[in-house]
Amino acid sequence: MVRKRIGQILIDMGAITEEQWRECEHEKKTTKELTGQILLKKGFITKDQLAQAMATQMSVPFVEKITEKMADPKILGKIPLKFLRQHVVMPAIINDQKVILTANPRDLQPIDELSLMLKGEVNYAISADDTIIDAINKYYPLETSAEMMEELKEGEPEELAFGTIEEKDILEMANEAPIIKLVNHVLYQAVKENASDIHIEPFEKELRIRYRIDGVMYQKVLPPKRYQAAIVSRIKIMSNLNIAEKRLPQDERILIKVADRPIDIRVSVLPSSYGERVVMRLLDKTKEAFELDKLGLSANDDKIIKDLISRSNGIILVTGPTGSGKTSTLYAILNKLNKPDVNIITVEDPVEYTINGIGQVQINEKIHLTFAAALRSILRQDPDIILIGEIRDSETAQIATQASLTGHLVLSTIHTNNAPATITRLTDMGVEPYLISSTVICIIAQRLVRTLCNKCKKQFTPDEDSIRSLGLTKTEAKSITFYKAVGCDECLHTGYKGRAAIFEVMEINDPIRKLIVEHANASDIRKVAQKTTGMKLLIEDGIRRIKDGITTIEEILRVAHIEESGETEY
Repeated sequence: MVRKRIGQILIDMGAITEEQWRECEHEKKTTKELTGQILLKKGFITKDQLAQAMATQMSVPFVEKITEKMADPKILGKIPLKFLRQHVVMPAIINDQKVILTANPRDLQPIDELSLMLKGEVNYAISADDTIIDAINKYYPLETSAEMMEELKEGEPEELAFGTIEEKDILEMANEAPIIKLVNHVLYQAVKENASDIHIEPFEKELRIRYRIDGVMYQKVLPPKRYQAAIVSRIKIMSNLNIAEKRLPQDERILIKVADRPIDIRVSVLPSSYGERVVMRLLDKTKEAFELDKLGLSANDDKIIKDLISRSNGIILVTGPTGSGKTSTLYAILNKLNKPDVNIITVEDPVEYTINGIGQVQINEKIHLTFAAALRSILRQDPDIILIGEIRDSETAQIATQASLTGHLVLSTIHTNNAPATITRLTDMGVEPYLISSTVICIIAQRLVRTLCNKCKKQFTPDEDSIRSLGLTKTEAKSITFYKAVGCDECLHTGYKGRAAIFEVMEINDPIRKLIVEHANASDIRKVAQKTTGMKLLIEDGIRRIKDGITTIEEILRVAHIEESGETEY
């Protein structure tokens, strides 16, 4: 039986046109590349479409997604990790049958070798190469925390080698000393579970390791207390910190690879009563900056922000607590503004994500390159738009104000509880009210709420107290479909997966400017903003997210609630 050509199969699938196939066939004569590779290179098809066409051509199954249920750790653990990655193959269990997943069915040698390793009857199926690599990285079994703890209990803390850290994937460091393996395991699990922070916390009789996942802390590992110094020393070595200094705080960064993903880690070491606390903030360098249209703003807020960022001067401030997504919002705005005809320069601590076409400056306090010092030089670089990572002090606030007055659009973050309170904060920093009123054009307060897992969320009817806590009437609540978190394997039994932002966008109009000059308090400014600009409070935007079915009452009340007086607390 003559097999159909890949191009014809893709046409039958509706993936490409006859014209696109002819174009690739013409190029194939000169380049000698395979048709599928040319189609991929030109962007005519996706890797999944090519894998599906190959599966059709060879009459074998196509596997679009590799789930945890398919990945048997006992079988995976028998195959060297290096072999699986090098040949892009992976053993799996599908419908109780052993199956070899491959991205290149024409490469028979690794398939035959894997069949011999697995023994018995083995079928094969086809998946896209990135699908297989992602599954290997996600499901390849390392030692469990319990196994590592047993290994550590058997011996005493080993002597640490104080050499340089090689730039290699920590998944491939399986034969290292127990402490190194434990630290690598902690980092790997954190990346696997999308943790934003790792906390290593010493207490009188125990050492606790916790992850922050979707804004909530989870306890993960309890290593023996006697290994505390060795674990902290290992992290200090990785981050080039002074291992002998145990009395003063230290901060540094590590750039490592975890499962083929470059991860930037901000390390903070702080002396405490029972030893040094370590907090590591994880930044995945492969993640792209957000797009403004994907932030989840309401239609009204989206219009306000897009109108204001098109101005040639003014200050736009994003406010909220640490870890509330302020930097992501600013990056989304920068991506929207990033065009060949504008000069954008940022001053950040640290530079979290790089954006092509934008000059990004890294703050370095050790050499006195502060926000204020960098800003003074940046103003001589002829920028149109300036991003300041954070307005921390009076000097930075004053320079930002002057930059706005001299024709620059300034974007920055500031730590306040809500949008109106930012005015008071700037005044406390020594910025004159008349300067605030003439430079600040918008303040965006935001919080992150956990989003419901779509696989296990369940519809329910909340009680009267819950409805009242949102500031809703019974009649209003009847028109809303409420969901609650349940928990399943997909969401690590938390009921939530991922996070979304809620916003409070305050445009500074003439009535608000008048109040600022008159030294009005935050409460008066808020009332006028609600009346004249239609500003929605954080809790009101949270109700919008509940109506969309993406979060719960509990999550909204975790970041905002209404007291009986009608005042909103944050």
